[in-house]
Amino acid sequence: MIQTLLALALIFSELSLLAFGGGNTILPEMQRQVVEVHRWMSAEDFNALFALGQAAPGPNLMIVTLVGWHVAGFYGMVVTTLAKFGPSSLLTIAMLHVWERFKDKPWRRHVQAGLLPITAGLVAASAALIAQASISNGVLAIITALTVALSLKTKLHPLYLLAGGALAGLLLLS
Repeated sequence: MIQTLLALALIFSELSLLAFGGGNTILPEMQRQVVEVHRWMSAEDFNALFALGQAAPGPNLMIVTLVGWHVAGFYGMVVTTLAKFGPSSLLTIAMLHVWERFKDKPWRRHVQAGLLPITAGLVAASAALIAQASISNGVLAIITALTVALSLKTKLHPLYLLAGGALAGLLLLS
């Protein structure tokens, strides 16, 4: 159990420091670590925890806590939550002071402009990973494609899209 908790602490501390641009940018690596490397759960279980975490009120990275709970119970939940949010919070506090110190420097604008496409790419990779692991047949592929199209073309809230996809899956796959 101690080895598992140490592994969780190391993995989620590393992910904490990689998660610039939003927490969802680390989903592909989180999924790779817990599903492929350590085999603590299946891709389907990971996707179910992701969906549950997104539907629940609170932070959008509730999956971190749920993964910890799934892998090592209460102590896993505590370890993953502290490991994910602790290091990045401390780094953010330190960097905010530096960022504010150089607020009038022109290079700040260039740094921000450079980080935008990186962040967009990481978010797109997360979406692709979740979609790929979720599509196990043609019906689910169509539901996923329609949901993506609606998401891109409308301003529907993601929870409505999630509910619509779940309802379509229930109706079409039952």
